[in-house]
Amino acid sequence: MLFNSYHFLLFFPIVVAFYFVMPKKARYIWLLVTSYYFYMSWNVKYAILIAFSTLCTYLAALAIEKINTTTKSTRQKKLVIAITFIINLGILFSFKYLDFFIINLNEILSVINVTAQIKSFDLLLPVGISFYTFQALSYIMDVYRDDIKVEKNVFKYALFVSFFPQLVAGPIERSKALLPQIQQVHTFKLWNYDRIAQGCILIVWGLFQKMVIADRAAIFVNTVYDSYWRFGSVELIMANVLFALQIYCDFASYSMIAVGTAKVMGFELMENFNTPYFSRSIKEFWQRWHISLSTWFKDYLYIPLGGNRCSKPRNYFNILVTFLASGLWHGASWGFIIWGGLHAFYQVLGSITLPIRKKLFKKAKTDSFSFGLGQMLLTFILVDFAWIFFRAPSLTDAINYIYIIFTKWNPWILFNDSIYALGLSQIEWSVLIYAMVVLFLVDLLRYFKKQTLDACLEKECLWFRWFVIILLMASVFVFGIYGTGFEPSDFIYFQF
Repeated sequence: MLFNSYHFLLFFPIVVAFYFVMPKKARYIWLLVTSYYFYMSWNVKYAILIAFSTLCTYLAALAIEKINTTTKSTRQKKLVIAITFIINLGILFSFKYLDFFIINLNEILSVINVTAQIKSFDLLLPVGISFYTFQALSYIMDVYRDDIKVEKNVFKYALFVSFFPQLVAGPIERSKALLPQIQQVHTFKLWNYDRIAQGCILIVWGLFQKMVIADRAAIFVNTVYDSYWRFGSVELIMANVLFALQIYCDFASYSMIAVGTAKVMGFELMENFNTPYFSRSIKEFWQRWHISLSTWFKDYLYIPLGGNRCSKPRNYFNILVTFLASGLWHGASWGFIIWGGLHAFYQVLGSITLPIRKKLFKKAKTDSFSFGLGQMLLTFILVDFAWIFFRAPSLTDAINYIYIIFTKWNPWILFNDSIYALGLSQIEWSVLIYAMVVLFLVDLLRYFKKQTLDACLEKECLWFRWFVIILLMASVFVFGIYGTGFEPSDFIYFQF
């Protein structure tokens, strides 16, 4: 079930209506049932996997609690953690990485003249498996670290793992933030006009980002990437810049709608994106992009490896491992691994050259607008270059794509209207540019005022707030991109 579908447009009001009127103690049961229905709308069999992961981590937490009250053996607790991680990551590996491993193993065997080939399994990747697996594993780690008490109620814990607003594409919530809310859901004051209005604003803004911007940009991006060898540098550069816009609006919109739907029901989810393309360094970019995942890797991989509390070479190794793991998390492809490796390289290079840059810019006005703008542009260029490896169908395609950018200059196409033959007409380009300006202004407001759109509109007059809401809704209905038979398009991060 997609957020931008008629199915969800019917599903969500029904969920909220019953949630508001049912007995307080039954609220979490209702949310659990609807969350499983939401997930099973893709494939009923998927429920078996999420239920197994839930039960596995639930029992592991109980085992750790028992150890704490009896032997208090750190070794036994580590064994429980190890087994839990092996089981859950083993399931994730089987569905997401097994075929990738087999394909590469077969290539190695062929190089050493071994004729026997291993057959791939072609397993269908369950929607959201990477997200809920990481969320469940963060809970067991928090219990192990004694950062949170064990949840004895299996249904409340199951709701934590499967909470439908953020189930299939995040944000990846922490047990310390979401579980206490689930435990106190019977105390929520449900009817709060301002809170509900803020949630609805976030939902509408998310739909605007997805259907007006991301899905429209995707038409041009897909046209160029699907046959990139036919085009020159201008089309390829434009497609890659638009892909940066597409993936940002596509993923940020899902997180925005997730936060909005949760807010309507009284839950507060973490912000997952914070104007990432206004970042002045790659390090800052990862503090603003997919915040729930980057902080997950920081807390549960980077810091346990030693973080920056070690020698420089070791710290660089920790950064490399973290970003390679992040790349691999996104998908079983060398392109994703290279993408993660590039971001690690950027950060390591930035750390190595920091003393030199400080000397070079000693007399420069580093706090000036122009200097900051230059840093933002450079950061965006580096991020956008890495996106090529993320978007290209294969590593070979990514390399060829880059080669064409630097060897096939064709600036004249900007003046002969041929750009309008690549999926978007002149009118469609005008709509996209208008939407991009709106996005830029909203992000600018977020960057300088440190306020999300809902919080900003809350301070405005009622008539202005509703004017903005109606304008965004009208834009979604009139300018939103719809598929054949008005079918909604998938969110990019569903494939991860």
